[in-house]
Amino acid sequence: MEPAKIRNVAIIAHVDHGKTTLVDGLLKQSNTFRSNQAEMGKALLMDSGDQESERGITITAKQTSVYYKDYKINIIDTPGHADFSGEVERTLNMADGVILAVDAQEGPMPQTKFVLSKALELGLKPVVVVNKIDKPARRIAQVNDEVSDLFLELAVDDSQLLYPTYYAIARDGKAWPEMPENPEAAADFSPIFEAILSDIPAPKVDENGDFQMLITSLTYDNFLGKYAIGRVQRGIAKVGDAISLIKRDGAEIKTKIDKLFAYRGLQREEIVQAKAGDIVAITGVSEAEIGETLASRDNPEALPTIEVEKPTLSMYLGPNTSPMKGREGEFTTSRQIGDRLKKELETNVSLQVKEEGIGFIISGRGELHLSVLIESLRREGFEFEVGRPQVVTIIEDGEEKEPVEELTIEVVPEFIGAVSQEMGTRRAEMRGQENLPTGAARMTYIITTRAMIGLRNLMLTATKGTIIMNSLPHGYQKLGAKIQSTRSGALIAFEKGSTTPYALQSTENRGELFVGPGTEVYAGMIVGLNNRQEDLEINVVKEKHLTNMRSKSSDGTVQLTPFTDLSLEQSIDFINDDELLEVTPKSLRLRKRYLDPIERRRMAKKS
Repeated sequence: MEPAKIRNVAIIAHVDHGKTTLVDGLLKQSNTFRSNQAEMGKALLMDSGDQESERGITITAKQTSVYYKDYKINIIDTPGHADFSGEVERTLNMADGVILAVDAQEGPMPQTKFVLSKALELGLKPVVVVNKIDKPARRIAQVNDEVSDLFLELAVDDSQLLYPTYYAIARDGKAWPEMPENPEAAADFSPIFEAILSDIPAPKVDENGDFQMLITSLTYDNFLGKYAIGRVQRGIAKVGDAISLIKRDGAEIKTKIDKLFAYRGLQREEIVQAKAGDIVAITGVSEAEIGETLASRDNPEALPTIEVEKPTLSMYLGPNTSPMKGREGEFTTSRQIGDRLKKELETNVSLQVKEEGIGFIISGRGELHLSVLIESLRREGFEFEVGRPQVVTIIEDGEEKEPVEELTIEVVPEFIGAVSQEMGTRRAEMRGQENLPTGAARMTYIITTRAMIGLRNLMLTATKGTIIMNSLPHGYQKLGAKIQSTRSGALIAFEKGSTTPYALQSTENRGELFVGPGTEVYAGMIVGLNNRQEDLEINVVKEKHLTNMRSKSSDGTVQLTPFTDLSLEQSIDFINDDELLEVTPKSLRLRKRYLDPIERRRMAKKS
């Protein structure tokens, strides 16, 4: 394709504002699939990973392309969660314009502001799509005003203030250039396709120079190995061409283009050559990493590397050291875990890993970012243990500073008191409060990342699951005082064995149980949450001894309250500094860092 006939566009938005649904609609209406392929048994074609389908979120940015009229449109679907914003930052380098999707009821949200600011900094041309206009509580006029205010705040130059606005119901595959009087009327995505052709500029590239491409993504398969993905910035890429891989430190590695692939729908199709402006995947560059440059061997010039925001949270991840180690996992050694983390570093640009004793310290953008990695390792057969998340501080102007976040909370009025109380405990600074047309209250806080640890699940419990929380990086401030833990103590198994209904029945009065009858436990394992502030060691494996006495009460069936089965995120939120989470492909077990009670008390005195 000639560069003038190519459009490279990224879809950006806050989480759950309809990015992936919009991409799916464009794929289906461009006749990329046969009618029997379009559904493929999936709700969303672009959410290809298991965790993406289960969680209903986009985790990794993905490339696809459609053909409309005689144009090729390369589309990049990006994540909406702030934890995965590194994916957005690296992939925007391939685009020439963005489609900003905004919910017709919610309006611009924190992540909308973040991703739009990144797009405008790169000089990308924006197109606004107000999505979900069929919602009963839609606020079209107010949302347009809010989007306009956001552009005024973030625009780098005046031309970015002149953006077109379209209206859509992405789920139904409908769009209009003006707000329709009847959203039920027949329509399709033609206005969006036309907007991409007319409002998104063709790639600004040099067709005639020597080959040059910035690597913005990597992927693998078992047949051809590593694929380096990016937009050809200059010249022509041909199969068999001798090229150089320019590393971050300036070193050059001589290689060649083994195979060349372009995108068509969700598939890669092999091609012989690609001109500047197109997004391609190249094999034969096994040492390539994201942010490095592929260039002609005759004229090896490096492009500026990709810089992403620094990690804000870190946690310990190391081989399992519990008495049950090695029972359920296929990969259990420190070397196997280290090799897997090195492989993850190649594609996960926001992740940092450093060795710590027999384990590793992994650093990322937030709890969700790290928990997705932990769940991926678990599903691949790894067995390991993780510690409590810790904030990543920086030294600036001679003093230690910690990251802070702008936290937006939406909650019904009856729970405002519970939210305010918890925010006060965590020393959050309130910046504003407004009442929404839906009847809910929206509160904005500035809060340290350290105080955000464990907050989400606690707030969901306090508000009966009705709260909506979104956070956004807000810079750094001087490291504050330690925040007191508000969690109660743990119920700790006193000895190893299998839990019995008889023992659990008496334990129920002491607090909330995390294990049911017949569960194998070991000394030092956490089996529940105490009603009091201190930890309590308790015997959950004792059995009822038989006697000659018979009575109605003693011979009755034991009735237990159902135990609380914590998810991975809830378990990570639960643990304190002196506790660990044992993660295996089959189980999640909470435990004390020091299993021996005497050693535990000695270490508590030292701290």
